Amino acid sequence: MKTLTKEMQTALTPEKAIEILKKGNDRFVNNLKANRNLLQQVNETSEGQHPFAVVLSCIDSRTSAELIFDQGLGDIFSVRIAGNISNEDILGSMEFACKAAGAKAIVVLGHTKCGAVKGACDDVKLGNLTILLDKLKPAVNAEKTTTTERNSKNSVFVENVATLNVKLTMQQIQEKSAVLKEMIDKKEIAIVGGMYDVETGKVDFYN
Repeated sequence: MKTLTKEMQTALTPEKAIEILKKGNDRFVNNLKANRNLLQQVNETSEGQHPFAVVLSCIDSRTSAELIFDQGLGDIFSVRIAGNISNEDILGSMEFACKAAGAKAIVVLGHTKCGAVKGACDDVKLGNLTILLDKLKPAVNAEKTTTTERNSKNSVFVENVATLNVKLTMQQIQEKSAVLKEMIDKKEIAIVGGMYDVETGKVDFYN
């Protein structure tokens, strides 16, 4: 697998960038890693990088974007924070990734059995974590289908909240970043959501 060059990055469409991630996840699920010389990629990216996508995912140790999408050095920007939420620093990082560095797609990636989502469902209070979990509360409140047992013991409720959180984060990115919204409207980049299944390794992308 070749290291991305500026020319290769420029030639990619947003749709092709997402397709590369989908195929990478298929390889991961089937334990068929692309053949890469990582030390060679260290050398080839030493003077610059040209990633094709930025992935916002959770800090969960099972959700490394480079692994689950079978990507090498210099291929993707990986932004990780508990609950895959957005804030000003993350938006600024995404603006750099897309506007300045040329990435063609943004992926907001949630995952099943998310501890941060469970914490928000249970209204956990713990130091600075309290502030972070508050950012997940809109997804908790938006889940209207569950009327009883609205806590982490209800796995259906948890997964519904996780899905809503991904979709709300995608919405917030576009509402709070004029830079990214303009690029999306001009079809210079695409934004998609997805859910990683920690039991199967499969990513289901949302339309």
